[in-house]
Amino acid sequence: MQKKKVLLIVLDAVGCGNAPDAAAYGDEGANTLAHVAEGASPHLPNLCALGLGNIPGTGFPPAEAPIGAYGRLTERSAGKDTTTGHWEIAGLVLDKPFPTYPNGFPGEVMEPFEKAVGRGTLGNRPASGTAILEELGAEHMRTGKLIVYTSADSVFQIAAHEDIVPPQELWRICEIARGILVGEHAVGRVIARPFVGCPGAFVRTGNRRDFSFPAPGDTLLDILLRAGLDTVGVGKIEDIFAHRGLTDSDHAAGNAKCIEATLAKMREPLNGLVFVNLVDTDMLYGHRNDVQGFGRALEAFDRALPALQACIGPEDLLLITADHGCDPTFPGTDHTRERVPLLCWRPGLRGADLGTRATFGDVASTILDVFHLDNTLCGTSFLSALQKEA
Repeated sequence: MQKKKVLLIVLDAVGCGNAPDAAAYGDEGANTLAHVAEGASPHLPNLCALGLGNIPGTGFPPAEAPIGAYGRLTERSAGKDTTTGHWEIAGLVLDKPFPTYPNGFPGEVMEPFEKAVGRGTLGNRPASGTAILEELGAEHMRTGKLIVYTSADSVFQIAAHEDIVPPQELWRICEIARGILVGEHAVGRVIARPFVGCPGAFVRTGNRRDFSFPAPGDTLLDILLRAGLDTVGVGKIEDIFAHRGLTDSDHAAGNAKCIEATLAKMREPLNGLVFVNLVDTDMLYGHRNDVQGFGRALEAFDRALPALQACIGPEDLLLITADHGCDPTFPGTDHTRERVPLLCWRPGLRGADLGTRATFGDVASTILDVFHLDNTLCGTSFLSALQKEA
């Protein structure tokens, strides 16, 4: 059997607006791509050649003859967080959202956590990650207490200076928290947020780790793994899927390192999926309301795209999408409930409009179709539309 590779790239937080239920999340009017296009005018010739501007509402000019297939995906799951978005991309829909904590975590969580780790805590409220470091970083360094905070998403975040709590110890503390945060308090992710520097100049490091709640059912990764195919994660994919369903992983930090790792993996004789998260648009720019930085990150990916395409053979497939929005122009610093773009490419493909899809899970269904596997997940394959246009 001829080996095939599917390269699935998630541009973290690169939404394209128009989620039908955005108002229920307080996100009516959010459109990450359109507002970045308006505010930063990034030059994205390679993405636009695939059809980015042909997707309604992205704010970029449409290609007259796109060389890729293009469309947009609608999230069926409840929520707008990273875990929920990635799980649905992998074919698992959540009917019930993960719990959130707009008033901080209750004593029934914090008391056993502090007792188990042997440290007190500071904060315990929703906050911007950079702002809370400036506010509480010095006190943390003086007292050794951990900075605990959350956001509009279902996250229990623990920040600590690497000189006070080394990263390996912070990861161990996060594993303890993950064991406590179950049942009604089963948050989507526990996140280690190590930082360095001095008061007034704190900087978060690349030693972040995410400890996700295990998926409650099969995902694309589980099915591919059972079929004997390669399943390779790059970036925080291994964290999002709680290290399940992967044959290999490179926990590279930052988009540049992740792209470098992806190119290395794609040059290996694999038969299966390379699943990549590119986090910078979310972590460095969306959450910090940095429109210009967001635009530069998109440009950097666009420049890398030809090298990624060069790794795609005639039977392979490149898929580019996102997991949610994080409109840097929108009030607040949290994720935004949006549809997400979908771009597909393989050599010889000519433009196909895939329309507005009913679930992120269409991606998983299509990948199963590539490998001739039965689809037991949510979603509908669009592979036949690609074949008709090839």
